[in-house]
Amino acid sequence: MGLGFRFFVRPFLALMDSEKAHGRSLFLLRLNSSSAIGRFFLRTLYSPQRVPQTCFDLKFSNPLGLAAGMDKKGEALRGWESMGFGFIEMGGITMLEQLGNPKPRMFRSSSHQGLINRMGFNNPGSQKTRERLLESMNRGSMPDVPLLINIGKSKDTELADAPNDYATTVERLNGFADAFVINVSSPNTPGLRKLQSGDDLRNIIDACHEKNERNVPLLVKVSPDLGDEDLATVVKVAQDSGCVGIVATNTTTSRPDDKKIMSQKGGLSGKPLNELSTVMIRKIADMTDGKWPIIGVGGISNAEDAWQKIINGASLIQIYSTLVFNGPSSIKSIVNGLKKRLKDEGLTSLDEAVGLARV
Repeated sequence: MGLGFRFFVRPFLALMDSEKAHGRSLFLLRLNSSSAIGRFFLRTLYSPQRVPQTCFDLKFSNPLGLAAGMDKKGEALRGWESMGFGFIEMGGITMLEQLGNPKPRMFRSSSHQGLINRMGFNNPGSQKTRERLLESMNRGSMPDVPLLINIGKSKDTELADAPNDYATTVERLNGFADAFVINVSSPNTPGLRKLQSGDDLRNIIDACHEKNERNVPLLVKVSPDLGDEDLATVVKVAQDSGCVGIVATNTTTSRPDDKKIMSQKGGLSGKPLNELSTVMIRKIADMTDGKWPIIGVGGISNAEDAWQKIINGASLIQIYSTLVFNGPSSIKSIVNGLKKRLKDEGLTSLDEAVGLARV
């Protein structure tokens, strides 16, 4: 953790409501990355070494990405790139604009290094998001790293109409995404996780393929709370329907205890999720014989956490909560730590490490 963040920034942000602190941080990053000098400053401070990886025909300078939810609207895309992320996942974006759930809806626990959110897909909707991204493209301010767009179902859309809801977002944003992540696992939209069942998920994926004019990769994001049988169903349906990989995992509704904020409703992320998400990654890798790309996310705080997800089957990894608790220096620390670990293990590429614990 950077000393400046530890002794100055984090104590200041801790005085604020979690969602307000999030918004202030995003505003500052957008401001700092709006100029070439600002981006140079961010690269100098935070950018890590190269640890190249290739996945679903996309090239990544390193395997560490920004998880969905941190920059829902894609407000600071060049800032995240400048800080050294190998890819960015913005969203979740729904077909319809929506305010999300009532506030307060985001909570943090420093003692657990965990976050609970029940945001409810608050976002401007796919049409306004399209307009924002088009403006960014016309200004030449889109990132040079792969951009994944997380898409969800609008709250007011009936479950039976979910395929059209997802597909409309794919159609509107098709010219901007390098891949779409179909989110059927957020615990904060009523009934959404029911869409992880076989026929419902198949219909959503098929509808997204129909509107996917540029044929960009489609992935599915799964819940860490699925039982083995349900997980196997999701994996099989997603593979058979032409998805190129899976994101494991979303937040969990389970809790390490019932103290303080842990009694709040919503999805839990951060350190308490780490082991659970790694177990899910291993299960998916075993189900697919390690031949289906997995993006591992959930509770990564350091290079060792990242290494465990990779050797259990993840080809790429993502962070969110550790940025809140440990600051942007986490990016360099994790990626450079992975590079050192590869060297220590006598490996010449990240691919050689993927699934190593399964051998």
